[in-house]
Formats: sequence, structure tokens, C-alpha cells
Amino acid sequence: MLKKMKWMAAVGMTSALLLAACGSDEAGSDSSNGGEKEQGATTYKVGVTQIAEHPSLDAAYDGFKKALADEGLEVDYDLQIAQGDANNNTSIAQNFVGDGVDLIFANSTPSAQSALNATKDIPIVFTSVTDAVGAELVNSMENTEGNVTGTLDNHPEGIPNTVKFIDEQFEGKTVGLVYNSGEQNSIAQIEMVKEAGKETDLEFVEATVSTTAEVKQATESLVGKADVIYIITDNTVVSGLDAVIMVANENDIPLFVGELDSVAKGGFAAYGFDYADIGYEAGVMAAQILKGEKQPSELPVQYPQNLKLVINKKAAEEMNIELKEEWDSLAEYLD
Repeated sequence: MLKKMKWMAAVGMTSALLLAACGSDEAGSDSSNGGEKEQGATTYKVGVTQIAEHPSLDAAYDGFKKALADEGLEVDYDLQIAQGDANNNTSIAQNFVGDGVDLIFANSTPSAQSALNATKDIPIVFTSVTDAVGAELVNSMENTEGNVTGTLDNHPEGIPNTVKFIDEQFEGKTVGLVYNSGEQNSIAQIEMVKEAGKETDLEFVEATVSTTAEVKQATESLVGKADVIYIITDNTVVSGLDAVIMVANENDIPLFVGELDSVAKGGFAAYGFDYADIGYEAGVMAAQILKGEKQPSELPVQYPQNLKLVINKKAAEEMNIELKEEWDSLAEYLD
């Protein structure tokens, strides 16, 4: 009987050791990269705060992750979507601070503002921000003087080029604008649109929203008033862009948008750039910070590097827009 008890105890100890070993292997795996970490590799925890889900912001996040992977960093990502709610933004940022993340990636202006309100100690890298100075994220593009830096989604020539193209290439001179008046990002862009319009014969009619559910009705209010609709990179409206496209198609109203993902979705045209690129550029910044090579204050805020006009041929047909031969030398086409 005694021998049997000793044998059972030995089996129990062996099983416990095996279970402990299995637990160690699981803890050492890196689920964000789909494999085992190298011995002694540092795993960084990055909190990702994003105002909403839509193709541009999602592409920026993908670009950010790719940059960190290309830099050889092991990263655990905690992605939190605010669903367009300011209170959620605040809670997400505060939770990241409580969790002691190594860096916060803020994907949109409201996300970056909430992150900066929550911490002056944890590094913050943003993207998809239109006016970092106006949003009081940094003191200047060149001198951030704090724990935050990043990349903008506003090329200096994007809005002026769009306004000029509408003025020169379309007979209608009234442009409808749908935007969330509660987004600083949007207010800054609307002011840019109006400023660019001073050099043209265009007039502007506005419809504001506070939620995505209001986008369709706001767009319908422009029918009969606007000859062209121009949707800037407003997170609320872009999240409900399907409704804008439907109204534009049904009423043969040319729909200009602020970025290329919205062109692919069904907008007529945009002077834009790939959000994956600005996300990637932000990721390179984040890698330098995590490696200890740079402080956020040593990294100037960056504009998008490339700008191009893209026209959606199918959308043109849906909106009854006749494509001009002269556009061939100006634009890239989506079929």
C-alpha cells in the first residue's frame, strides 16, 4: 500500500511539472505575430484607440502594424473602438494609462485628444489627424514639445486642388457639405474648403450631423440645393458613406470625397493618398520611440508624402457624369 501511494505521488508530481511547462510555452507565444518569441525578446504593449471603424482608419492601423513588424518588434496590440462616442474615447485612454501600456497609437483626432488628456507620460503616436496644431496636440509641426507626435491625413494641396477641380470642370457652382460640427478635425477642413473657395465662383451649403444615423437625412436635405457634394474626411459621415452614395446616385449629383478608400467604395473622385502609408509612417515613428532611439518631441509631425487624383468610372456612370478626355492626363481611374 505504501509503495502504491509513493508511486501515485510521483505520477502527480510529474504531471504537475508537465502542466507547468505547457503553461510556460503558452505565455511565451506572441499571438499578434502568430509565432513563438525569440529567447529574451522584448514584447511591447501598444494600446490602439480608434474613433470608429471605416476603411481608411482600418487601413491606417494595418499600415502601423506592418511598420512595427518590419522593424522587427514583438508587439501585443489592444485595439479599442470608440464607436464615435466621446465618452468611450475618454474611457479607452484612461484604461490604457491604468494598464501601463508602452505606447498609445491614436487613430483619429478625437482619439489623440483623449489620449493626451489622459497622460503626459506615455508616448502617443497619432495618425488620421487633420490639424494637429489646431487640435492642440502639438505646439507646432516641427516642435511638438511633449509626449505626442504622428502623421496627418491632410495634404496641404488636397482640399485646394479638389475645390479648384470642381470650379473649373463642373458647371454647377453650389457645393454641398455634410459634416459633424462637433469634430475639430472637420471644422478645420470646412474652413480650408471655404478659404479655397474664395478664389473661385463656388458657393457652399452645409448640413451638419452628430451621429451616423443622421447622415442620410442630412444628405437628402441638399437635394435641389447642391450641384455637387463634397465629403471631407469626417469620421462620422465617412462611417455612413453608403447613405451619401445612395443619395448621390439616385439624384445624379457628383460626389467628391476626401480620401481614396471612399472613392473605391463609390465616391466619384478624390485628391488623396493611401491611409496605409500614413499609418506606416506613424509606425516607423513608434518603432524609434519604443527602441529608445527617439523621444516624441524629437520627431516632427509629418504630412502625407504622396497626393493623386483618382476617379471611379463606375461611380461616374451611376451619377451620370460624362468623363472628359482632358482628365486622362490628370487622374488615375478605377474601373
